[in-house]
Amino acid sequence: MEQQKKKKRGLIRKFLPYYKPYRMTMAFDLFCAALTTVCELVLPMVVRTITNAASAENIATLTLELILGIGIAYIVLRIIDTAANYYMTSIGHIMGTRIENDMRRDLFAHLQKLSFSYYDNTKVGTLMSRITSDLFDVTEFAHHCPEEFFIAGVKIIGAFILLCTINVPLTLIIFAVIPFILAASYFFRIRMRNNFRESRKQIGELNSQIEDSLLGIRVTKSFAKEDVEKQKFANGNDEYFRIKSERYRIMGAFHSSTRLFDGLMYIIVVIAGALFMMGVGNLPTITPADYVAYLMFVSTLLTSIRRIVEFSEQFQQGISGIERFQEIMELDPEIKDAPNATELCDVRGKVEFCDVSFHYETDTKEVLTHLDLDVAPGENIALVGPSGGGKTTLCSLIPRFYEVSSGKILIDGKDIQSVTMHSLRSCIGVVQQDVYLFSGSVRENIAYGKTDATDAEIEQAARMAGAHEFISELPNGYDTYVGERGVKLSGGQKQRISIARLFLKNPPILILDEATSALDNESERLVQASLEKLAKGRTTFTIAHRLTTIRNADRILVLTDRGIEESGTHEELLNKGGIYSELYRLYSTL
Repeated sequence: MEQQKKKKRGLIRKFLPYYKPYRMTMAFDLFCAALTTVCELVLPMVVRTITNAASAENIATLTLELILGIGIAYIVLRIIDTAANYYMTSIGHIMGTRIENDMRRDLFAHLQKLSFSYYDNTKVGTLMSRITSDLFDVTEFAHHCPEEFFIAGVKIIGAFILLCTINVPLTLIIFAVIPFILAASYFFRIRMRNNFRESRKQIGELNSQIEDSLLGIRVTKSFAKEDVEKQKFANGNDEYFRIKSERYRIMGAFHSSTRLFDGLMYIIVVIAGALFMMGVGNLPTITPADYVAYLMFVSTLLTSIRRIVEFSEQFQQGISGIERFQEIMELDPEIKDAPNATELCDVRGKVEFCDVSFHYETDTKEVLTHLDLDVAPGENIALVGPSGGGKTTLCSLIPRFYEVSSGKILIDGKDIQSVTMHSLRSCIGVVQQDVYLFSGSVRENIAYGKTDATDAEIEQAARMAGAHEFISELPNGYDTYVGERGVKLSGGQKQRISIARLFLKNPPILILDEATSALDNESERLVQASLEKLAKGRTTFTIAHRLTTIRNADRILVLTDRGIEESGTHEELLNKGGIYSELYRLYSTL
């Protein structure tokens, strides 16, 4: 329990800096909260004053001037209360929204820093849930948390002082009940927090399952497996229903207990107040006006406590959202710039692997072991071999998508760990088998390689990639919307657009990761011609299963789980009669 308290305090301490840019707004919001609280505390005293004046012995003091004076003063207070409440409701909530936006901005920026290994083991739907729905409740939390506790504190302390001026014993009797209300609130708050945490996790899983199912809708329909997907969704949905049902049971018990305490508080005031008013025994007496004032103050107190109790649900949702936010923010990027990292400039394209070994974080088996490789500037290197031999891994290490386990990689003699990642990746272009196009126009997707490119530069890049002709035939040309993930285009068209954006980027080092393996023969021919243009004059690493596409490579490396087993030109390796020759023979018979 103590550990949970420390954890909660730690979360709130880490959240507090988000208030800093809005501290003046927050201060004025609390000032407005104090004004509204004063208005609520004044009313019972107004009623008490008038009731006392109306008693038989004081009736002469109940004058028109007194009534009008009190009325005007209270109306002025209510006007102030209205203005203060408007500020709290509007500007206060906007402040909460700004904090939510700041947190979402920081979370998204942090996600951009995390390495591939994190995304290898994390569902995108879960991350989407954390970026969106997990932070929705932070708006209410950021605004209401300090406000509600401040209002409750002012009301409770103010009411206690005012009531003590009337009758101390009765006040102490009333306030003796409050700790029991707070204890019950604390008990249920712990249960609600656990439920909210479980709920957040499940909604992330549900989002992930929905995303996976919808992105794979074509596969689902082609296999006529709609019923399977519906059942998978139903299982996740039913689990979310179970968690949420449990939440409402806890909330039901929570609110029912507060109603019980409300009733107890009222009946204590009614009975104890009546006894004090009768002057039973040695009890100090109170007047009917005091009795009415006590009832009104208790009503104000209970309203305040009830708001705190009701806010507990919101509080737990906010804490749960902040907790899940911090879980990601506290993840250190595995790959980051060294403190003294320098810019990588004027890259010629010489790449060296020096005694490089690598294994994935979740697997102790090494994919690459003590690998050495020298690649000259402008050299075209092809990588072939069985699956699992480390071809893609080797290429992923060059732009530091993963970090070497030991050894080092040099570009133009500079260790890639000693240069900034931005400058390193700016000089490397990657064409993958599974092309990703962003939702938007063709023009926007090509310009991704150079965001400030002119229309003429975009068109020139498309021409170089052999894409201008089919783009011109699209309904809106370069402004045609390509759909999510580019689903409105064929595989060959998407691949040529991805090549066009690399022409714009103009990197000196190029990685072609099975760029044509998923294309039909005609598309492969067109894309291969574009790739040959793109590779000209650049240091190029080509991973290929279609061996006919790499016959003109300057050097072909046969990579297996034992390392580089063969190296040479196409003719040299065929004449050698080794692994490459066997692979080429098998491919030729297909």
